[in-house]
Amino acid sequence: MLSDPSPSKPHAPIDDKIADEGRFLRSWFEDPLRVGAVSPSGRPLARMMARYVDPQAPGPVIELGPGTGSMTRALLERGVAPERLFLIEFDPNFCKLLKERFPGVNVIEGDAYAFRRLVEARTSEPAAAVVSSLPLLVKPETQRLDLLADAFACMRPEGVFIQFTYGPASPMPRFKPFGPTFRTERSPQVWLNIPPASVWIYQAAATHSPPQEAGRPNPAQAFFERLRRGTEKIQIDLQREIDGAKARFAPKPRFAPKAPSNSGRGAPDREPPQP
Repeated sequence: MLSDPSPSKPHAPIDDKIADEGRFLRSWFEDPLRVGAVSPSGRPLARMMARYVDPQAPGPVIELGPGTGSMTRALLERGVAPERLFLIEFDPNFCKLLKERFPGVNVIEGDAYAFRRLVEARTSEPAAAVVSSLPLLVKPETQRLDLLADAFACMRPEGVFIQFTYGPASPMPRFKPFGPTFRTERSPQVWLNIPPASVWIYQAAATHSPPQEAGRPNPAQAFFERLRRGTEKIQIDLQREIDGAKARFAPKPRFAPKAPSNSGRGAPDREPPQP
């Protein structure tokens, strides 16, 4: 992995920063689960993510959920050529802004979780990296791992998937029997971001490698899994008790219905035939 970011360039004008805060806040109010954040990623966090992208590696660099472009700016400062950048953004207003701010960059309006199809319609060259600012934790584990599998499928073998998170655990679930196999690396904590964040780097593992990175399972995931199993058992036991109580206290008929009289081997009673 790379470690030293390229020399910094002048910051975005303060007026742009204030305007971007307002755009993000408005978009968050309209759809909080899709936007996931009330403000753009800070410059220190964007530079931390960009440091793991090798600008000399061949192939496009795909950015998911660029928003107002703080991560895009960091990638350009890192040395990634504009024509190599493919930005997948759902919000049409953000798409318009990105095109105005970054001439030459490929801006694609669409669902970032379908990015593979959108990018492959533009280029067939394997990607060097996928950089994500998506709020992954609002999505089910299977959908997150499907996204990672799509990234590995459209990247070079040495390509990296880069994702930031505010929490301590990996946003891509580990130690799962399903999903792609991968190796992980975690960046130092970015304390200057508000709130503090860290960056996770994922790289496809060889098929003969262990399913996930060696280590202890995440204790929070293990706790919630035990809690889920315990809750399911309580629900099953409670339903059994309810069914048993219903059976015990169900009213019984005072008189049992009289069974029809049959003669012979189950044939109905009837008059014998006349001679």
